[in-house]
Amino acid sequence: MHTIRLTPLEEDTGTRLDSFLSRRVEGLTRSAAARLLAEGCVTCDGAVPGKSYRIAGGEELCVTLPEAEEPEAVPQDIPLDVVYEDEDVIVVNKPVGMVVHPAPGHPDGTLVNALLHHCGDSLSGIGGEKRPGIVHRIDRDTSGLIIAAKNDAAHLALAAQLADHTLARTYECLAVGNFRQDSGTVNAPIGRSRSDRKKMAVVAGGRPAVTHWEVLARYPGVTHLRCRLETGRTHQIRVHLAYIGHPILGDTVYGNKKPVPGLTGQCLHATGLRFLHPHTGCPVELTCPRPEEFERMLVKLQKRT
Repeated sequence: MHTIRLTPLEEDTGTRLDSFLSRRVEGLTRSAAARLLAEGCVTCDGAVPGKSYRIAGGEELCVTLPEAEEPEAVPQDIPLDVVYEDEDVIVVNKPVGMVVHPAPGHPDGTLVNALLHHCGDSLSGIGGEKRPGIVHRIDRDTSGLIIAAKNDAAHLALAAQLADHTLARTYECLAVGNFRQDSGTVNAPIGRSRSDRKKMAVVAGGRPAVTHWEVLARYPGVTHLRCRLETGRTHQIRVHLAYIGHPILGDTVYGNKKPVPGLTGQCLHATGLRFLHPHTGCPVELTCPRPEEFERMLVKLQKRT
């Protein structure tokens, strides 16, 4: 177990304590925060507050957190849409809703579980027992191409390409609003949000982040974009587009909180991947089609024009 200390900000005044904790403690849900309160794991100025306590402002909170139990990654027979595979790498078109690797709250049903079943023991061990073969990640509610390494040499080579931008990733998305220009670049540092630790944000002192975008089509109130990552920060495209006032359609974290009818997650798809083969050095360029939800949304938008 470990203890963290929190001091509420002025804007937190009046907020229920379980809600405050779920915003300020990374990975803590509101229901989990309520359980901690019920178990006496939270103190307010040294005393245990009631379950309906609201932030008064200026108090010191101590939260004792149990050690998170890391789920074991085990093989599971989950269908994979394999776009490319050889003895060194495998590239998969990940569906919306699939988590990349096991974590508290998502113990199984992940891409790693599926890869362990599909590839057996032939996955790189560099990512550790929980992330075998995983070179990069994409969000749970983002679909598209993701590459995994089948041996350590391939993993090291791909990781180096990721660092020097030789491994290039291209995305398509539907962004809310109308873009005046046909192309542009967002160059803004990204770090953990200071108001909500479960979110990322453009912050001073954050890690450098660069996203290039170009318009593919314009519809009433929505723009179809192609985005190219120069860096690979967590939630980068989602954060950058929200930062310039054009959140991704269906993104309930960085955009409108209400889900969009017909969309399971945000309308963001990793459509292209280019890298140098880690064994032969030959360029490999792969693409995959947009998911059905994305296509249906495009048809709906085209009918409005």
